[in-house]
Amino acid sequence: MDVSDKFRVLLNGANLLPELKHIAEKVLHGQRITFDEGVLLYEKGELGYLGILANHIREQKHGDKTYFNRNFHIEPTNLCVYDCKFCSYSRLIKERSQGWEYTMEDMLGMIAKYDDEPVTEVHIVGGVLPQYDMPFYMELFSRIKEHRPELHVKALTPVEYHYIFKKAKVDYATGMRMMKESGLESMPGGGAEIFHPEIRDQIARDKCTGDQWLQIHEEWHKLGMRSNATMLYGHIEEYKHRVDHMEQLRWLQDRTGGFQTFIPLKFRNKDNQMSNIAETSVVEDLRNYAIARIYLDNFDHIKAYWAMISRTTAQLSLNFGVDDIDGTLDDTTKIYSMAGAEEQHPAMSTRELVELIKQAGRHPIERDTLYNVVTDYNEYEFPNQAKPQFYKLPVIN
Repeated sequence: MDVSDKFRVLLNGANLLPELKHIAEKVLHGQRITFDEGVLLYEKGELGYLGILANHIREQKHGDKTYFNRNFHIEPTNLCVYDCKFCSYSRLIKERSQGWEYTMEDMLGMIAKYDDEPVTEVHIVGGVLPQYDMPFYMELFSRIKEHRPELHVKALTPVEYHYIFKKAKVDYATGMRMMKESGLESMPGGGAEIFHPEIRDQIARDKCTGDQWLQIHEEWHKLGMRSNATMLYGHIEEYKHRVDHMEQLRWLQDRTGGFQTFIPLKFRNKDNQMSNIAETSVVEDLRNYAIARIYLDNFDHIKAYWAMISRTTAQLSLNFGVDDIDGTLDDTTKIYSMAGAEEQHPAMSTRELVELIKQAGRHPIERDTLYNVVTDYNEYEFPNQAKPQFYKLPVIN
């Protein structure tokens, strides 16, 4: 059954609410849905219905292509001056004995370990501490680019930039320009959590506000640079807060076009101050991916972190609007595992990732950070890959 047949069945369904029929017609004709319609999708949209809509948009944009990259993570420290209630990763300075603090040379040594590996990106993000200031990161970025010019530096969130710019007494525009000149090439999407102050003040009161997060990305986009965006869902927020978060992202994207990818981040309740809150179900996770794909019509990509949600759920998500499942992690990140993700030692080779995508009936594409194609794995055969054997069967007369 092709897309038009699925929509015909959907629109002719006797039990489908008129309001949901109207949303489906808007999606079919490429029209933007409203804030109230986004809330309605959360309240009334069943999984199958949302999947048809989201998969239609996904395939309009990308066909069967599913993207991943070869990356590794450096997490300078898990110590932090901030006290986010949902965070299982960070430790306050008074808990220094439970954490780590890498030096400049430590991190450059980590970079050097990958000199003979075909990685395309280093992803740098961690806690906020005074010694990791603006001069420190400017030197780190410039030394990484001197050592390996082709390695893409994707580093730090607005939470970190807000702190170091304030400490250096520079405005956001100046700070981001200086970071770019030092070798920064793109920004990850972390630190967004939920923008609405009603929720943000309860879960992350002392770090940058939602408006400040958006302002820093806007200044980065004004430099012609790209970034990602996230949303932490499944804790104390309501559906209206999720839609408000995506509405603000959609508005900024209309203005700048600088966002590449939206990544919904599932709240995990292990070892944090919100451990009493139950985690969302897989069905709710898939519904959330689908609604994000429907609502964020001006975002090219929706990403699911396989290391956070499990390989199986990541495969399922490819039919609910997701077209990117991140990269070939090799256990260089602790952010997911410390929060209770299914993948406690997240490592997957390129071959495993390609097979995971193919098993879901999708077309695996290795990309670089900016979504340029590195390798198309659709017809690729790995070295020593066993070829299918065919045997002549006996003919029975």
